[in-house]
Amino acid sequence: MRKELLFGFIIMALVVLATIVLLPWGNIESGHMGLLMLSLVVVAIMLGFPTAFTLMGMGMIFTFIAYSFADPSLALTNTLSLMVQRAYAVMTNDVLISIPLFVFMGYLVERANLIEKLFRSLHLALVRVPGSLAVATIVTCAIFATATGIVGAVVTLMGLLAFPAMLKAGYDTRVSAGCITAGGCLGILIPPSVLLIVYGATAGVSVVQLYAGAFFPGIMLAGLYIGYVIILAKFKPKLMPPLALDQRAVPMPMSYTELGEKISQKVIPAILIALKGKRNLHVRPAELLQSLMIALLPLLVFAIFTGSIYKVVTAPVEAVAGMELMQMGDAGSGVVAEESSSGLSLPPGAEKADSGGLSLPPGSEEDKPAAAPAAPVMSADETKAAEAAAAKALEPRDAPTWFWVMTAIFAAMLAIYYTLLTWVRLEIFKMLLGSFFPLAVLILFVLGSIVFGLATPTEAAAIGAIGGVILAAAYKQLNMRVIRESVFLTAKTGAMVCWLFVGSSIFSAAFALLGGQTLVEKWVLSLGLSPMEFLILAQVIIFFLGWPLEWTEIIVIFMPIFVPLLDDFGINPLFFGLLVALNLQTAFLSPPVAMSAFYLKGVSPPHVTLNQIFAGMLPFMGIQILAIVLLYTFPAIGLWLPEVLYK
Repeated sequence: MRKELLFGFIIMALVVLATIVLLPWGNIESGHMGLLMLSLVVVAIMLGFPTAFTLMGMGMIFTFIAYSFADPSLALTNTLSLMVQRAYAVMTNDVLISIPLFVFMGYLVERANLIEKLFRSLHLALVRVPGSLAVATIVTCAIFATATGIVGAVVTLMGLLAFPAMLKAGYDTRVSAGCITAGGCLGILIPPSVLLIVYGATAGVSVVQLYAGAFFPGIMLAGLYIGYVIILAKFKPKLMPPLALDQRAVPMPMSYTELGEKISQKVIPAILIALKGKRNLHVRPAELLQSLMIALLPLLVFAIFTGSIYKVVTAPVEAVAGMELMQMGDAGSGVVAEESSSGLSLPPGAEKADSGGLSLPPGSEEDKPAAAPAAPVMSADETKAAEAAAAKALEPRDAPTWFWVMTAIFAAMLAIYYTLLTWVRLEIFKMLLGSFFPLAVLILFVLGSIVFGLATPTEAAAIGAIGGVILAAAYKQLNMRVIRESVFLTAKTGAMVCWLFVGSSIFSAAFALLGGQTLVEKWVLSLGLSPMEFLILAQVIIFFLGWPLEWTEIIVIFMPIFVPLLDDFGINPLFFGLLVALNLQTAFLSPPVAMSAFYLKGVSPPHVTLNQIFAGMLPFMGIQILAIVLLYTFPAIGLWLPEVLYK
């Protein structure tokens, strides 16, 4: 037997012995067996045993023990029935289909080789900002992590691309490592996030509302990262020295240089003057028109986007009602179903069976449909009122105040942009068009179709997968090798998630069957906590669980324990999920299982130590805690958008 395996079994045996010694044998309950199962599962996972099969194995063993106490002759049959029912519940959960589709999109985007162009263009666009390389790194990580959702891929690619550039520019090793590791984790929070899908499926919360709610907290966290880096670079420039002039240079076409020197550095006036005739310095009119179209592209996008939003917010009441039905269609489709008193649920279709297994023949009295009740007779006044209400429901609504405020803000930003648009900035904008905007359009298209009710998360994920194929083809990276690798990795990830959910479902059913959930609930309620104290306790537990465990294990093991307690304290599961999503950022940054640190260490220069990477991550962990406090203090950061869109 391998030494590691032997050591693991010894530790688990010590846990069992300690439990036997400490159990209140005079007042033992079945719930104590559930807590023993929970402790063994956590220890086994910390020792490196596969999460899905550990959950499944422990669940089956303790389910058999629980059924043996009730009726030993049916213990094996009931245990196998439970396994079949839980596996079937996972396979019939439509929301989980979106996970492999989003993962497939991420792998294709990763292989489109956009990240190098994206980092270079953002670096040039932000060159005047203090700590520009670090800011560009965080923004690149946020965009790329959002498009892929694969933390390891983003951290690894940015470690190969941005880390050497930052060290060469004289940046502090710890700051550089912290920016890459923290920025790479943003993909598990900012939609479309696989974490939110897993939480929604586990807790029975609408993924659509989770996506809408996580949008602003994700932007807030990225903004806090960027603000910290800028302030640090401003007050301690030695940690992030300004870039040399040769690193700021933007290669420009000769025509741009001549137009800027002979006419004007402002793009719009220079093009309009050059189009009049001889002052175009022999620049072809087609090139001038092309430059004008590129310069006016933000205005065109603003007009289309504003018009689309205006159409949605002013849609008639009946259209909005139909849209809400689609948006809420995936709510409550969680894997964790409500347990019966015995901890078991009937097999699919069993609810429809008659107690005697027989049905009446066709044409019998009970088989005939019930007669429809007679429609009530309405008076003339009631008829007119109903017609007026129907007519009003078909009328367009007035645009809300927030729409005009946001439109005014974006219009002001657009005016400032055109005031400052020079030929150098136009060239940077063209570089962004080839790297940043394709990803931004793909993300906005997927998120917009979900948030505004045009598609369910599963349908939007399919659109995103097609978009990933188109993006890879547009950048000439689509070939059989890329497709084969992406499909293989997607199947591998999808199988892992599927088995993880099956194991989680069996484990949670066994935990409830043993009375563990009831015991935990009684203990928490006996503490007399207020809702705020319960939230603090839950978040502190999740924070410390993030040190030895990954976010997937925390979601599938502990959320079925926490979520049923929310009703007792009157806490919105959506708000709790947003707090958990922010908190679980620490799972990738907290030692000893800080996977981001190990991803970065694998591609770092030899002189970069793991301790330096850990030290660089600590300030960003503090920022994550600050973000949790801000979200709790101002819940509207996460709840405003779902309330506005899904009243």
